Amino acid sequence: MIIVKLMGGMGNQLFQYAAGRAVAMRKGTELKLDVSGFENQGSIITPRQYALQVFNIEENFATVSELDRFQNVSQTKTLGYGQKIWDKLFAAQRLAKFIEPQFCFNPQVFELGAEAYLEGYWQTEKYFSDIIDSIRQEFSLRDEFSIADLEMTKKIQNSNAVSLHIRRGDYVSSATTGKFHGICSLDYYAQAIRHMAEKVATPTFFIFSDDIKWVKENLPIDFPTVYVSDGILKDFEELMLMSHCQHNIIANSSFSWWGAWLNSNPQKIVIAPRQWFADTSLDTKDIVPESWVRM
Repeated sequence: MIIVKLMGGMGNQLFQYAAGRAVAMRKGTELKLDVSGFENQGSIITPRQYALQVFNIEENFATVSELDRFQNVSQTKTLGYGQKIWDKLFAAQRLAKFIEPQFCFNPQVFELGAEAYLEGYWQTEKYFSDIIDSIRQEFSLRDEFSIADLEMTKKIQNSNAVSLHIRRGDYVSSATTGKFHGICSLDYYAQAIRHMAEKVATPTFFIFSDDIKWVKENLPIDFPTVYVSDGILKDFEELMLMSHCQHNIIANSSFSWWGAWLNSNPQKIVIAPRQWFADTSLDTKDIVPESWVRM
């Protein structure tokens, strides 16, 4: 059994599930989800909840006894001992707890045995590139009509739609979070809009944000514009509406990353920020797919 720890918002949880699913499928074993971190969050700056129940995933939760099996397992950040030594370790210990050592792709996770606990963010499609069709199917909605019947969906389908996502929220309100993540500049969005306008005929920009009022006041767009986020739509509805657009401009956000990745248009143009985190010491070369445009 592979157990993956879920943490963060919906976008992070989608990455964690996808990576865990890929490891489990390679090992021919089941995936279990550790959602214990959503309990008793106390003083966490941005409390989160489990968010994957709306998708067609294999939703198996790890039990307390299953999690307890890994309590005393030494945490492994790297498998640098060499495969033979690692195999001997498994023979003696059988269980492994693997903590993601950095943001870039680490293929060593696939060297784990079939009894492992995964903890990390796993923010690159390289972890699940060999099961893309399965992930796309599992990340479809259980209730597809919750999106199909929306008036906004019809507007998107009847236009050359470009989603544009601006993430503010705790990136702005929390000094600690803002220092780590940073926010995309207005210059980034202006440049991305110009690029889309040059590549896409008669674009209509569909704006997604947790601060629509700020966007209206600060980001002028000289093209047809629809402000989607209204405080009523649920997160998963906004995510799927992004994926229904023909093209995407994303923030440094796993949420809009998935909105763009789930976009099935083979000719899609996706624009992503060149700098993903304010902390430039982090290696983020694998977060943005090679076919996307970085600005």
